[in-house]
Amino acid sequence: MPRGDVLGTYDSYLEAQQVVDRLVRSNFEVSALAIIGNDLKSVERVTGKMSYGRAAITGAATGAWFGLFAGTVLFLFGTSPNVAYALAVILIGAAFGMLFGIVRYSASRRRKDYTSTNQVIASNYQVLVPSAQLVRAQELLQRPEV
Repeated sequence: MPRGDVLGTYDSYLEAQQVVDRLVRSNFEVSALAIIGNDLKSVERVTGKMSYGRAAITGAATGAWFGLFAGTVLFLFGTSPNVAYALAVILIGAAFGMLFGIVRYSASRRRKDYTSTNQVIASNYQVLVPSAQLVRAQELLQRPEV
């Protein structure tokens, strides 16, 4: 854990980041600064209901992206570049992605029938400054921004 004195406590990460940005613009030595999140919580936000159709579409989209990458590599580095082969690789990638998406959903259906995103958040954020530089950092933050 980083050591130092607390320069300030902020409700959001953005506020703490803005304080560090102000110090950077003031030519403060920021390599020893730290932003510490306190009282971490894991938040899972439900984004929708999962179904076989959604699993198929999501899998197809993922497979198509992989196919686009593979098709581009084949097109750019192949001995005889052919657009038809590149497009075929995209379609094959979409088909396999769709298949894997459906199989994966079938295997986990009983455990989770929804889609979600996970995020770790903190109740507050503290900016820590080395003890020897605390007064200078406070003075820089009291100056009006230019």
